[in-house]
Amino acid sequence: MTTTSPVPIPEALRFRAGDKVTDIDPGATPGFKGSKSDGQQLQEERSARLAELQELLYANHKAADDPRSVLLVLQGMDASGKGGIVKHVVGAVNPMGVRYTAFGKPTEEELAHHYLWRIRRALPPAGHIGGFDRSHYEDVLVVRVHNLVAPEVWGARYDEINAFERELVDNGVTLVKAAMFISPEEQKKQLLERLDDPTKHWKYNPGDVDERLRWADYQEAYQAVLDRTSTDYAPWYVVPSDRRWYSRLAITELLIAALEGLDLSWPPATFDIETERRRLLDS
Repeated sequence: MTTTSPVPIPEALRFRAGDKVTDIDPGATPGFKGSKSDGQQLQEERSARLAELQELLYANHKAADDPRSVLLVLQGMDASGKGGIVKHVVGAVNPMGVRYTAFGKPTEEELAHHYLWRIRRALPPAGHIGGFDRSHYEDVLVVRVHNLVAPEVWGARYDEINAFERELVDNGVTLVKAAMFISPEEQKKQLLERLDDPTKHWKYNPGDVDERLRWADYQEAYQAVLDRTSTDYAPWYVVPSDRRWYSRLAITELLIAALEGLDLSWPPATFDIETERRRLLDS
């Protein structure tokens, strides 16, 4: 198998000032030079590493009251593979230590509150990995593209989101923000597959075609999101997503890097091991 080390993938994906959404190649595999089969083989190995790190995070909270958590934010156009990331990447770890939320159109109750209200309610508890399929960024993406509120309202949200994420980081949340970019051609292919397969009709939304007609507007909105909210404490990672096997591997690597950055170790026993061994053998 000919691959690079898995380490370069996060660095290759990190958004940098001046990067342009229009320059993204959705079919690229930044930081990885292997084939699809190579990537799938590596995925199995790295999923095992991710599961180990997630258990470490959970164990440290349970045994040592470690307050830290990790939050994966997935943003992308319809059919970019967000659900597959949840199933194949986040799903590779123990579900006991995961809190997953898919954000759809706000309910009447949610609309009665500040837009961050529903986000705060879904934050991962200490010791958990949280997964957001869409997020607070809907309020500067869909809201902007569809003119649901005045420009001065959504325009003020970039700074508000930055402050919110600063608060999260200060409270022990490590943010992993992945912007998943799919090509219009690949999206059309994925949507057609949903129409052709009766088992996937439930996944099809006629509104997705309407959204495709606003592709340029969404590109502009995503550019603003990346420019305004990629910070040192909560950077954005741009994930080409035409190749599902690559986007899954890439986000696995992002999560591994985040968890390894916490420098976790197995919590020591708070009891005398030999005493407990004797007691157990004598019982």
